[in-house]
Amino acid sequence: MSSEHKKYKQVKEAIKAAILEGKIAPHQKISSENELVREFQVSRHTVRQAIGELVSEGWLYRQQGRGTFCADRGKQNASRDNKTIAIITTYISDYIFPSIIRGAESYLSSKGYSVLLASTDNQIEQEARCLQNILSKQIEGMIVEPTKSAISNPNLSYYLNMELNRIPYVMINAYYPELSPLSITVNDELGGYLATEHLIQLGHRRIVGIFKRDDLQGVHRMKGFIRAHRAFQVPIQPGMIISFDTEEKFSKPKKVIRQMLSSKSGRPTAIFCYNDEIAVQLFDVIRDLNLKVPEDISIVGFDDSHLAEATEIKLTTVKHPKITMGEDAAKLILEMIESKKTMSDMESIVYTPELVVRKSTASVKH
Repeated sequence: MSSEHKKYKQVKEAIKAAILEGKIAPHQKISSENELVREFQVSRHTVRQAIGELVSEGWLYRQQGRGTFCADRGKQNASRDNKTIAIITTYISDYIFPSIIRGAESYLSSKGYSVLLASTDNQIEQEARCLQNILSKQIEGMIVEPTKSAISNPNLSYYLNMELNRIPYVMINAYYPELSPLSITVNDELGGYLATEHLIQLGHRRIVGIFKRDDLQGVHRMKGFIRAHRAFQVPIQPGMIISFDTEEKFSKPKKVIRQMLSSKSGRPTAIFCYNDEIAVQLFDVIRDLNLKVPEDISIVGFDDSHLAEATEIKLTTVKHPKITMGEDAAKLILEMIESKKTMSDMESIVYTPELVVRKSTASVKH
């Protein structure tokens, strides 16, 4: 790609991003050619090429003698019968996400809608790229799983601009607290409580909790873990709460648990894991140390994923509604589209979790 071509693309994408974030409102005049030349440090030809393409693609319109203005894409959306719903999740082919997507996709296709899929890999920059890409197309609504929902998110303006353009969206698994959006979640705090209560009732007192700290699910599951200890008046031993970020999920939990279980004194007797994916990783560590589940250590996961029954020891875990969540998200988004309801007309859904007891937990050995 030539440097001139690269520059005009950058100018074009920057103007599009400003429109999608709501920094340039419909019918607002954009900066003049001279101002854009100065802002982007490019030639007049580069600016003209970028603006020309945005006009031909319907992002901008020109008025003779007055300048170039931002088009009203909300009206364009309303006038098209494209019947496309976007689904953005943190991952697409991993773990529980294929089931959630399948639930949404099968319901939407039964109603004549097509689906546009994207994944953020739970990275904030990637979420911005996904939103820019999808909102550049004509969609009627969006089902989205927030990225790093426990951290203040710089992409909120995209969602606020969707509201301005009357494009409905539903958040699944978590939500951005600042937006108070329509959402479909599991009561993660209760799930964390139920898992910990189960271990305490089996006589465990040295229980490790492993939690993801950059997603709200992890924050809420930790709250449930702490609340159960308080309810049963079991003090949490020092160092028994392990937090990890998305980037550490394949390294930190295994490393810390290996250290804890290698020590003979004060060794934990049970572990509550943020999800089944972490729990299954720990089976390997426990086996390497010549320990056994559940004889030496009990393990509880979360989500009741396909992994829960794929291991040699079937995993005790907290149930996640997966396919039902996808279907319910699809129903909510279509109700908003077809009945012209707004978020404030609708109610969020919170599922009550239940514990599925299998073979990975047992009474503590005294």
